[in-house]
Amino acid sequence: MFVSLFLLFLLTVGGFALTYLFAKDETLFWRACAGNVVGSVVFSLICFLAACLFGFTTLTVSVSYLLTLLPLILFTRKDFRQNFSSDWRTATKKLEDTDFKKLLRAGYYAFFFVLFWFFFQRAMMETGGGIFIGSSHNLGDLPFHLGAIFSFTDGQNFPPENPSFAFAKFTYPFMADLVVASFVEFGARVSDAMLAQNVFLAFSLLVILERFTLKFTGNRIAAKIAPALLFLCGGIGFLWFFKDALQSADGFFKYFGNLPVDYTIREEKFRWGNTLSLFRWGNSLTTLFLTQRSLLLGMPLTLIALQKVWEIFSFGQKQEDEIKKPFSISQFPLSTFIVGLLAGTLPLVHTHSLVVLFLVCAFLFFFSVSKWREWFAFGIGVSIIAVPELLWAMTGSATRFGVFFDWHFGWDSRGENIFLFWAKNLGLFIPLLALGIYFVFRNKNQKIEPRINADKHKLNQGGQQSAIRSQQDKLIHHSPFTIHHLLFYVPFLLCFIVPNLVRLAPWEWDNIKVLIYWFVGSVPFVALVLARLLERKTVFKFAAAACLIVLTSAGALDVWRVASRAVNYQVFERDSVKIAEQIKQKTPPRALFLNAPTYNTAVVLSGRRSLMRYTGHLQSYAIDFEPRESEVKRIYEGSAASESLLKKYDIDYILISPEERSYAQTNNTRLNEDYFRRFPVIAEVGQYRVYKVK
Repeated sequence: MFVSLFLLFLLTVGGFALTYLFAKDETLFWRACAGNVVGSVVFSLICFLAACLFGFTTLTVSVSYLLTLLPLILFTRKDFRQNFSSDWRTATKKLEDTDFKKLLRAGYYAFFFVLFWFFFQRAMMETGGGIFIGSSHNLGDLPFHLGAIFSFTDGQNFPPENPSFAFAKFTYPFMADLVVASFVEFGARVSDAMLAQNVFLAFSLLVILERFTLKFTGNRIAAKIAPALLFLCGGIGFLWFFKDALQSADGFFKYFGNLPVDYTIREEKFRWGNTLSLFRWGNSLTTLFLTQRSLLLGMPLTLIALQKVWEIFSFGQKQEDEIKKPFSISQFPLSTFIVGLLAGTLPLVHTHSLVVLFLVCAFLFFFSVSKWREWFAFGIGVSIIAVPELLWAMTGSATRFGVFFDWHFGWDSRGENIFLFWAKNLGLFIPLLALGIYFVFRNKNQKIEPRINADKHKLNQGGQQSAIRSQQDKLIHHSPFTIHHLLFYVPFLLCFIVPNLVRLAPWEWDNIKVLIYWFVGSVPFVALVLARLLERKTVFKFAAAACLIVLTSAGALDVWRVASRAVNYQVFERDSVKIAEQIKQKTPPRALFLNAPTYNTAVVLSGRRSLMRYTGHLQSYAIDFEPRESEVKRIYEGSAASESLLKKYDIDYILISPEERSYAQTNNTRLNEDYFRRFPVIAEVGQYRVYKVK
């Protein structure tokens, strides 16, 4: 664990220094969390390019870390040192004279950090009996990510080829896995590396979302509520929990301590009286951040970019006389350009996040054309990085992009009444969102930017940067909602409407990758409603607390189910881990394996290429796998065509294991083990055998 934490620290330090180039008035705490995200993104891009040119070696990874630390050179400049010193004094001053409010704030962050630690420990558990997980939702995703990580560390998979479908480019956003691979390269256990990365990225997301909400709403209580709404989101499934717990023969508390089912997402409809109910929204931690690791890196990066976009759109307005001045290089908005460069990495970090960011910017541009300089700088920054990444990813990909889009009403409601479906899956969230939007219409469109700028000018003359931040926060805190807030929200609303009308992926549930950004864009409005209720009389405080409990109870139950160790699924058995180690020792890194197309084949842990793996993953990326799967079956049948197919794909090794036998039985095909005994066995553990074809 020490190796992973130390390398994370190096990434954070490099990213921390970069924040001084694009964020002038942020706290030291925010800079550290944003630095973790920014440093990871910068490192992954450098390491990807270096590995493609020189291979993934300890030397290339080390050089990539050194290059990520280069922004520390900024502190050789006096103004940067002064800014850092000011931030440091402000941070240390906040630690003085500890009172109840400060302890409460510390407890807030400590609670979430501990929660993340216990929760993400269950993402992967390496024991003497094999590899286990603590959530059924991660059953197929963990092997997928391990396949990517080990393909980098043990398979020299650069430029990246799809480990699950040989000869095709690896177009899945793999940067988060590449960072973990760098930790493993320096000796970290993969489970420790994933745990450290997951925990600190989740915590960074919390702080970044909190700051984004504060900037957007001007309310500190709302900013504290927002992360709870995201991480503990869920519908009204907690009502079914009480029914199940009260009917349980084990009693309420024993049932609660060992929850057998989820209450935010269920594959089957479950009954309440005579009514069948379907829950598909899920909880962000259990169904998204635990399983889709790229989103855990992509979302905080996107929020950093969205915060800058909000500043451009609302608080970054130019005076008319400034706009009419001829453009000069000194007027180039460097900070916006740098944020654009960072956002440009999203195609390989999390592609859906880039799509959402593009939608937001394209819409807002038409309502703020006067700020064309900022938009131009941001767009150029994004394009410089994103366009080459997109061209690389789309060239040689096996994905059929035309299969992604089709008309599909109601997302994953499966014929259920759409209004009832969303009411059950989100509970009070949509009614409170509507109330929050109402605040926009109730308040007049007041402009406070000139006042903020005037105060900044006065304080700048005194050289008091911490005072600037304090004064700005006070002004923002008392600022009313304006029409800008509503316009800013419109593209997020589209992120709800479009996925309810159009299928954006071969598997309709994957629309959640866009829907979750509607939810994130809506969270500040809901958090503000709860915050304003808490600021009123006692009866309203109780109402706010009740609403918050209703909004988070189902999600909290699912998170508790994972963190409390109620779930323990085996993904790889002990012999599977052992045969993978032998494969690493006895086969070349770029060897091509034939194995059953299952999610947990032992080849995953070896880092070697597979002709094809789990069809569920291939289908979700619109890869036409059926012809190849048919040929895999024919090879395992040991038919007359087997030898020609082995030569066609230039197969190096064949794996025969319990997975191959189970796959043959499930698909009513023959596994002719006698045919493969003609080849020499180069590795064997229990029922696992590896045959050398060439």
